[in-house]
Amino acid sequence: MSKKLTILFTSALFSNALILSGQGNGLSRNQLAGQQNVITTAVPFLTITPDSRRAGMGDGGVASSPDANSVFWNAASLAFSEKSGGISTSYAPWLRSLVPGISYNYIAGYGKLTKRSVLGGGFRFFSFGDINFTDDVGNPLGVFNPSEYAVDVCYAAQLSKNWAIGTTLKFINSNLAGTRPLNGITPKVGRSGAGDISAMYKNTLTKKISGVEKKFDYSFGINLQNLGAKITYSDRTNREYLPAMLRIGTAWSYDIDEFNSFTAMLDFSKLMVPTPGIEIIKNYQGSDSTDIDNNVLYEKTKSEDPVITAALKSFSDAPGGFREELKEWNYSLGLEYIYAKQFMVRAGYFNEPATKGNRKYLTFGFGLKYKVFGLDAAYIVPFQQAHPLQNQLRFTLLFDLNAFSEKD
Repeated sequence: MSKKLTILFTSALFSNALILSGQGNGLSRNQLAGQQNVITTAVPFLTITPDSRRAGMGDGGVASSPDANSVFWNAASLAFSEKSGGISTSYAPWLRSLVPGISYNYIAGYGKLTKRSVLGGGFRFFSFGDINFTDDVGNPLGVFNPSEYAVDVCYAAQLSKNWAIGTTLKFINSNLAGTRPLNGITPKVGRSGAGDISAMYKNTLTKKISGVEKKFDYSFGINLQNLGAKITYSDRTNREYLPAMLRIGTAWSYDIDEFNSFTAMLDFSKLMVPTPGIEIIKNYQGSDSTDIDNNVLYEKTKSEDPVITAALKSFSDAPGGFREELKEWNYSLGLEYIYAKQFMVRAGYFNEPATKGNRKYLTFGFGLKYKVFGLDAAYIVPFQQAHPLQNQLRFTLLFDLNAFSEKD
């Protein structure tokens, strides 16, 4: 196990291309286009759903109602909060069916500055547990606890009754192997900065149903996440993209009566980084060779485009053209039933196309709210057996700062 983990983290340290390089050798352009062509980035922990409420609703929530975890999902939504502030903390024993000791921790909070503006922040910490590093022949090189963290600070403001915008700044620290030499290479701690730009539209639709006037609250959200400088674990010539992501979605809420209500959410998300491309290497058997096609190898290439240029190109750079571009979009569906604003039951579905990672799973969750605090939990049920996310649990505890000042 220790040798396998050493290979895993060494690959993550110096280039995601190392993981995929064998996939391209000997493949034709037609074989690569439309086949397994997974997009990889550095620090993927930035895309993990931190809270149990959205995790129980298919890992979506860019247009969800505001709480402390909106610092991650859509800072703009915090401007619509009717509360003065809140705090949330989450914990997940990550990938526990694969490797013990890995955990994901998150804490976030926000407070109103004025009626229309809010300031918030978050801190997430991902621990890989203790890893026994070895060299190529299995000699021990020591024990290390790789970890990554990110610090977020956000600001949001209402532009009008229905519109709000938000921005988030992030500092990212990724320490996967310390600074001790590994197999003749001295790694570095990866550091970078990034930002989010978000917006939300919120409104109410009134409609008569069976002669009774009913109200539907709906919202649309968008968030450009993790736009920032590339990160490196070795030198400036070997830099990796952050997981820049576009999230768009909608949420609809309906109060059946005084005690029962439903919320439905639909999210779409896409990584805004280059799709692994191909280059042609002609291996001539001789100067007079006419059998060139049989000696053509296609290999992955590494994009050197600036971050913004790469993000724009990511909508049209797939080797398989428009059909493959559509497969780079994931979607999430989520439902939430609320009784008496205290008991919540949730379910959802997450879909990632087979050629881009093939994550497909159902999610379930529940929530309890009582005065100053709320408790949420979520559980994942993958469609594939022996999946790394099998038996995955998340737990979140929320505190309502308004409740501390209420007399009743």
